[in-house]
Amino acid sequence: MNSIQKTLRSLPSLEGPLPEFNIEKTPNNPIDLFVDWLTFALENEIKEPHAMTLSTVDSEGQPDARVLILKNVDDHGWYFASSSNSQKGWQLEQNSKAALTFYWSQIGRQIRIKGNVMGLGKTESRQDFLHRSIGARAASLIGNQSKPLKDSDDFNLALKKQIKRLNLEPDQVSPYWTLYRLEAMQVEFWQGHPERNHTRLLYRFHQNSWQKSLLWP
Repeated sequence: MNSIQKTLRSLPSLEGPLPEFNIEKTPNNPIDLFVDWLTFALENEIKEPHAMTLSTVDSEGQPDARVLILKNVDDHGWYFASSSNSQKGWQLEQNSKAALTFYWSQIGRQIRIKGNVMGLGKTESRQDFLHRSIGARAASLIGNQSKPLKDSDDFNLALKKQIKRLNLEPDQVSPYWTLYRLEAMQVEFWQGHPERNHTRLLYRFHQNSWQKSLLWP
């Protein structure tokens, strides 16, 4: 056993104390339960509870994942934003099926969401873009996300140029910026347990209604 393997095996996980998950009191809609869990995470000062992993599939069928920020959640689904000419934007254009994963290690909770993603209109996307910080807007206006970068100075110069532009024209919006919504077909809530007696509750959308079922840990 090498040193890294020993180190990994020695790391604690699901130490607790962890909250209970009473499935008897769960709502009929997974969005309501998601909001309850998110609120609980906020109340327990979980850092960046709105950070989530977006998983897509590329043109070769390979999974691709990255961490984004949740922008909103409502009765229609979960919202995030990105440039439509980014890798994730191209992938979603070709295959709208995607997954979101939230993991809050301090309370041993994970939420997995599968569904279809749709891009929203220019008005919603514009509003989202204008709510971003000036640095985030400037970086988006450069328009070279995921392309090869020869020198970090090239980025810094381009960023300064776009910040200067925004100071003069604060209403500038990237034509590629898109607010997306994932409309879920399946949502799983996972509550970890120190003795691995995990609780898994699955919601499936079937025949215009949500159905709940327990899963083996």
